Amino acid sequence: MDDGKSQDGEEPKSPEEEEDSFDWLLGRDSPEIEHAPMDTNFLMTNEYTNTDGTASKVFTRERVFEAASQREASQLSGLLDYLRDNNQQLTSPEFTDEINGKTALLKALLNVKDGKNDTIEVLVDIAEKTGDLEDLINASYQDPCYKGQTALHVAIERRSFDHVKLLVEKGADVQAKANGNFFQRKTGLGFYFGELPLSLAACTNQPDVVSFLMENSHRRADLTDRDSQGNTVLHTLVVIVENTEESTEMVSLMYDHILITHCKLEKKSDIQLEEIENDKGFTPLKLAAKLGKKGLFEHMLHREFIDEEMRPLSRKLTEWVYGPVHSSLYDMTSIETDEDKSVLEIVVFGSDVPNRPEMLQIEPLRSLLQDKWDRFASKLFLMNFLMYLLYLLILTAVAFYRKKGQPPFPVQNLPLDHLRCFGEVVSVVGALWIFFKALASFKRKPPRFKALYMDGFSDILFFLQASLLLICTVLYFCGKKEYVGILVMSLALAWINVLHYLRGSKQMGMYSVMMQRMILVDLFHFLCVYSVMLLGFSAAIVALHEETPRMVKKLINGTMVLVKGKPRCKKPCYNNIRFTILEMFKFTIGMGDLGFTDRVEYKEVFYILLILYIVLTYILLLNMLIALMGSTVERTSKESENIWNLQRAVTILDIERTLPRCFTNKLYSGVSKMVCLGGDEDKSRKFFRVEEMNWKQWKSDLGVIREEDPGEEMMKSVPNKEPLRKRWKLNPLLQRIRARRQPSPLSSIP
Repeated sequence: MDDGKSQDGEEPKSPEEEEDSFDWLLGRDSPEIEHAPMDTNFLMTNEYTNTDGTASKVFTRERVFEAASQREASQLSGLLDYLRDNNQQLTSPEFTDEINGKTALLKALLNVKDGKNDTIEVLVDIAEKTGDLEDLINASYQDPCYKGQTALHVAIERRSFDHVKLLVEKGADVQAKANGNFFQRKTGLGFYFGELPLSLAACTNQPDVVSFLMENSHRRADLTDRDSQGNTVLHTLVVIVENTEESTEMVSLMYDHILITHCKLEKKSDIQLEEIENDKGFTPLKLAAKLGKKGLFEHMLHREFIDEEMRPLSRKLTEWVYGPVHSSLYDMTSIETDEDKSVLEIVVFGSDVPNRPEMLQIEPLRSLLQDKWDRFASKLFLMNFLMYLLYLLILTAVAFYRKKGQPPFPVQNLPLDHLRCFGEVVSVVGALWIFFKALASFKRKPPRFKALYMDGFSDILFFLQASLLLICTVLYFCGKKEYVGILVMSLALAWINVLHYLRGSKQMGMYSVMMQRMILVDLFHFLCVYSVMLLGFSAAIVALHEETPRMVKKLINGTMVLVKGKPRCKKPCYNNIRFTILEMFKFTIGMGDLGFTDRVEYKEVFYILLILYIVLTYILLLNMLIALMGSTVERTSKESENIWNLQRAVTILDIERTLPRCFTNKLYSGVSKMVCLGGDEDKSRKFFRVEEMNWKQWKSDLGVIREEDPGEEMMKSVPNKEPLRKRWKLNPLLQRIRARRQPSPLSSIP
């Protein structure tokens, strides 16, 4: 207007009055009206003039947002008429935040209190009457932080079940993805929930919302849908769970609830939720193994449903029970090494996987590894040990009976010379084999300090041994005598690597683990501190050293006079830094010599330095090292067995990888514990039998066995019956159970 009045007909305000009005808007002086934190601080007009000259309310974005944040539905009275008169909608730019795309509905849902905000129903009703209901409900944030978040996401996050139902009934997109930075993994402060509304409800422990989204008659959530990282709702639960009892229990219940609900709704579907892989090729079970989620991982492996309808979801089937003895069948899907990225390989070779040793003690991984060791790995490991000893003896003989002089040496026509040449060839070929084997191991599990702490450093030592011997070969053919020094270093490492084969014995293997821990922790820290002191005191003594020249008599002009002669010290002395470091090291181990002090000046200063050095190193550091090693033995004695099991597991799978599959099957001995169950050969499932002792559970309701004889009904559902029948008859424990005729029913197992 140009008449000097404001839009509401009042006179223009002075600067002081204008400042007071801003104070009122900011809530500084007038507590009557409460404003939301993100509301605007600018003046809003209250009325406008219709075409017929009558006054009516003026609705701006700020006014509508304020009503939504205050949960005052009465302030929206007349909004519908205003929108119709001005040909606008709630999704028009005038009513949308131009910065982040927030709408009035999002504003209202963000200000839900006790599950209520009366303006939400009013806004939905207005949008429905103005024809932009679907656009309003599915409008999302546009800023990079909260991009993609819709009203349904906000309603779920605010735990308002009534508003979730309202939005879904009105056409909310249940597959909308909130993929802003705040909702991504490893982006700092934020919460990753899988981007989808169903995943958000599952991760925030809202089973009623999860059930509604899966079962509603309007639009059901697609459980196979994946987020930007390829994760389904089950993957997301694995990601967010923590290794605590409370978190594991909550996520386990939600995980099972989703599986059960999906099974009931999709009875004839061939889609298996747990077989869906994310972008990195991990199923939920494999992802739990990769992330080291020990509690949920154990729950997934031990999941067992007694109800016949839900039994296909079980990964564990109780075969029979006799007192505390339980015979269980564990599903080998995704676990055995015959699959790509198997669970066993992920845990064993994953140097960055937390809780690796503890996870390998979970059934059926523990029994499966023990079975592999007993049936073929132990025999092959012993063969490898004997072959390595033979190779080591040949290498030792080659180094001991080497020729003296300038290499390379011609091969003479003598039996001993031919034998020496043969030994050299065997040594080099063996070094090549060890070298490439170590490279393959590094490719599979790159060497890291944490990996050394768990897996040991035998691969690195083998690699150094082979590399030194290959370098020695190059120097030999280049005519360098220095090849001898490299050869003896390789020989020393070769004998040290015999300790690698201590893994075959439990007691010796645990002893080797403790040695590795002491070297990598206690001795490493000691050497870091000791090196500083050794270099510092050695440099001080070299700087202090100034040997007194020898005075000799000499005839000059017929007169005998004393003149300075040549120094007595012809050998390296304390003005040489390398000699000084060696002598100071001798003082540390109690082998030092003080005979040189009569030939140096400033003896008092030297004695002070020497006493300080001995106190700090020989008395303090060495005794501290001994104390720390004793503490390490006590601390690691409890976990050394688990670490030894991990190292042995690495050895088992390494041996298995080097053999063709046909050879591995032939090396199996004894009774197979693998059982195939299923209606036909294509849909059969592999199970691994484990006999467990459960002293806390004496009575079990079996959901698997329905006949008196534990083996009869099972053979009806096995495609290849004859081999399995032989396995049952060969099982001594089963023979005893069958002889006692323990009544335990067996049903058809899907």
